[in-house]
Amino acid sequence: MSPAGGVLTAVLALPRTGATGLLALPSTGATAVLALPRSDAPPVTTPRDPAREAAKRELSKRMYHENDPSLAQRALNAFWDWVDKLFSAASAATPGGALGLVVILLAVVAVVAALWWRLGTPRRTPTSSAALFDERPRSAAEHRAAAEAHAAQGHWNQAVQERMRAIVRSLEERALLDPRPGRTADEAAAEASRTLPSHTDRLRTAARDFDDVTYGGRTADPRAYHRLTELDRDLERTKPELTSSAQTTALNTRQGAAS
Repeated sequence: MSPAGGVLTAVLALPRTGATGLLALPSTGATAVLALPRSDAPPVTTPRDPAREAAKRELSKRMYHENDPSLAQRALNAFWDWVDKLFSAASAATPGGALGLVVILLAVVAVVAALWWRLGTPRRTPTSSAALFDERPRSAAEHRAAAEAHAAQGHWNQAVQERMRAIVRSLEERALLDPRPGRTADEAAAEASRTLPSHTDRLRTAARDFDDVTYGGRTADPRAYHRLTELDRDLERTKPELTSSAQTTALNTRQGAAS
């Protein structure tokens, strides 16, 4: 060691490490040689899979997920992401881009609305729970006139309905069916087939046409109306095959009319 103002050189011994370094002492200009720790052991490493599992366990703690969106919110976000991707893909494939796609969608909506307004609410299976006639009774001639008026205007649904009512009312007026409020088209066809067996299939078809346009949400066409018109005319020229029950019904009807 040299006196003050000189150069002080010292060697500081640290645990056996094999590493050395220079240390400058402040305000003296002296330097010291330091032996730094050194270990011959390899560095600590963790395999990839255990490290991944440890990270998953750590990140699965509740403290990291307190502000996560709810399941419903995640599902809604996923849905809107899907819609956005779908809209983007459709826009890219549509002439005019997004504007062209909007125009096409509006046109489709307009067509669907027009069909819904024209055809009404569709039903899977037609039902005939409602009565064939309304509250105001009319003669067969009146129903025929109403059917012809609807047919002249192209209102085939109403024309089919009125022609079927004319058929049933005509059979009631001929005492082949007993007048009964609340009768359905299917019931009228089944009852009329007993005295007019040669027209059973046509009567059933007529009842089905009536049910389809009245309760099934379908649209009639001129062919359906002409089938009922021809059936009405043929029934007018057909003589009934009266059974014992039909004869009794007819007799009771005539007696009630006479009284």
